[in-house]
Amino acid sequence: MNTHNGTLSVRVARIEQLTPEIKRFTLVALDGRHLPAFSGGSHVVVVLEDGDKTHRNAYSLMSSPYDSSAYQIAVRRVSDGRGGSRYLHDRVSEGRVLQILQPANLFPLAKHARQHLFIAGGVGITPVYSQLEELQLKQSTFELHLAVRGPEHTALGQELRARYGERVHLYVQGQGPRMDIRHILQARPLGSHVYVCGPDSMIDDTLDSAHALGWTDSHIHYERFVEQGSSGQPFSVTLARQGVTLEVPAEQSLLEAAEQAGYKVPYLCRGGACGYCETEVLEVDGELDHRDDWLSEEDKLSKRKFMPCVSRANCSRLVVDL
Repeated sequence: MNTHNGTLSVRVARIEQLTPEIKRFTLVALDGRHLPAFSGGSHVVVVLEDGDKTHRNAYSLMSSPYDSSAYQIAVRRVSDGRGGSRYLHDRVSEGRVLQILQPANLFPLAKHARQHLFIAGGVGITPVYSQLEELQLKQSTFELHLAVRGPEHTALGQELRARYGERVHLYVQGQGPRMDIRHILQARPLGSHVYVCGPDSMIDDTLDSAHALGWTDSHIHYERFVEQGSSGQPFSVTLARQGVTLEVPAEQSLLEAAEQAGYKVPYLCRGGACGYCETEVLEVDGELDHRDDWLSEEDKLSKRKFMPCVSRANCSRLVVDL
């Protein structure tokens, strides 16, 4: 298998326009061998060199965990984003070689669930694809509820309905009833688990409804759309282990600035959701601008922890344990 500086080299074998905003990319190994195995809910990070910028975007794997001859990812074009999705949509064609990182899973299935219940919105269906395939082969009980903005956005839902039949419920804005999350969660058998991925409003509605109905947190799983990186006021930070001070520009995160300077910082999601890049603050004189979903309120108020992938600082001095 071809590797390059810790990444896997893959070729874009096929590109499909699924909706006005979403393209599906099929990726294969350059030597035709199988790619590394993964489990349902996994993602890969696509590394894109764009002039003097490097985009590192995480995308869920949609292909079957039981067929590693190819990976599939779906990319929604975000016109006002940081550029990675626009690059893939506008500049990558079939035959192009891309670099990706090994699969990681921050949204795994609960192994001992009696019933798996999925709630998704729009491109939030992508991590569910591989999860349903895994459950189908295990002959596990599952049900999917997918909401989309209009008939032009139904391609993925129609694919899943064709494969899994009446276990897939598709809600199209302006056509038929709206998704009623509280009703979906009611009267589920003991041991059921719910998974939700979609807009923040959908996730918050699911969490509130589940808690109101007595669901425990251990049976509720969610994955938010996270903005990878951050922008804001520039700031300075000293990396204590390296003995250097970096200037973090307005359009970069500390993680991105460190990478550009040649320093390696561990990460998985790059969006403040997984906690993998959690870093100890050794000194701070000023305020930290926490933008993650990982740290507790207590941790944030303590000013002793920092997520370099998304958080920023407004201070005269910041020293972190990197």
